[in-house]
Amino acid sequence: MRPYDVTALGELLIDFTENGISGQGNPLFEANPGGAPCNLLAMLQKAGHQTAFIGKVGQDMFGDMLAERAGSTGIDLSGLVRDQEVNTTLAFVHTLPGGDREFSFYRKPGADMALTEDDVMNHARLIRDARIFHYGTLSMTHDGVEQATVKAIEIAKEAGCLLSFDPNLRPPLWDSEDRAKAKIAYGFENCDILKISDNEIEFMTGRSDLEEGVHDLIRTYQIPLILATYGPDGSKAYYLPAEKRNGAASPEDYIKVYADSFRNPATIETTGAGDCFGGSSLHFILKYGLDNLDEGRLTEMLTFANAAASIVTTRKGALCVMPEEKEVYDYIG
Repeated sequence: MRPYDVTALGELLIDFTENGISGQGNPLFEANPGGAPCNLLAMLQKAGHQTAFIGKVGQDMFGDMLAERAGSTGIDLSGLVRDQEVNTTLAFVHTLPGGDREFSFYRKPGADMALTEDDVMNHARLIRDARIFHYGTLSMTHDGVEQATVKAIEIAKEAGCLLSFDPNLRPPLWDSEDRAKAKIAYGFENCDILKISDNEIEFMTGRSDLEEGVHDLIRTYQIPLILATYGPDGSKAYYLPAEKRNGAASPEDYIKVYADSFRNPATIETTGAGDCFGGSSLHFILKYGLDNLDEGRLTEMLTFANAAASIVTTRKGALCVMPEEKEVYDYIG
C-alpha cells in the first residue's frame, strides 16, 4: 500500500472574504486559508485519508499562518517550500447576490508562482508514494511553475498514479484565453478523473448546451471519469467502464448519472464548494477504485459530494471548514 492516498500540487494562499462593515463604514475582510488543491486535500483528510501537498508560500506572516492552519488538518506539508523573496499569494473575494463570487488576486508575482522543477524533484517521493495525483491550472499560468507541474505529472504517470484534474479557471490570472485553453487541454490529455464546472465546459467547447459540450470532451479526450458540476442545478457523472477504454469510445459508451443539489437557505458564499465536491468524489474513487464504478456507486458519490459542497456554502472560508463524513450523511438524512 502507498502511504498517501492523494498528493496535490498547486496554490496555497489567503482568501480574504467579506465579513461586515467597520464602525467607520469600511469593509472588513477575514483572512481565510485557501487554495483549491489544499482545500480538496482538507476534505479528504476529513474523510479519513492520508494526503500530501507540494507548493510554495512566502517567508512571511501569511506563509506562517498557512503552514500552521493547513498542517492542523493533517495534510503532510513536508513538500511546502518557503520563498525568501516573494510574498504569499493573496486573493480578495467579493460575494455576489446568491452566493457566487469574484476574485481579485495579488499575484504579480505570488509565491505559488515561484515553485520550480527542482522543488518538485526534491519532493518527488510524495508523488510516487500516492495513489492519486491531483493538479489544476493555476500552477500553469506562468512558465516556471508550469515546468514544475509538467514534471510532477510526468513523475505521477511513471509511478502509475491515477491523475485527477480540476481546471479551476480564473480568467484574470491568464495573459490570454488561448493560453488558458491550451493549458486546460493539456490537463484533459493527461487526466483519468476530471472535475469540471458548467462555465468551464462552455469556455472550452463554446457550447451553451452543456451535455453536448461534455460529449465533445468525451470524443476528443476519452477521459474515464468526468464529473460535471452545475452549481444549484446539481451534478452529473460520465463514466467509461474499463472494458471500453480502447481509445475509440463514444458518448453512448459512457454510464451517465445525475444527482440533484442540496439547496440550502443558509448559503452565504460558494468559495471552496467545488473543491469540497472534488475531494468528496476522490473519497469514493479511493473506496471503490476507478475500474469498479457503476450507476449505484456513482449516484452514491454524487449525492455525498453535492451534500458536502452544500454544507461548505454555509460557512466562510474553505480549507478549515470542510465537513466530517458523519456530518454529511446526517445532512443527507
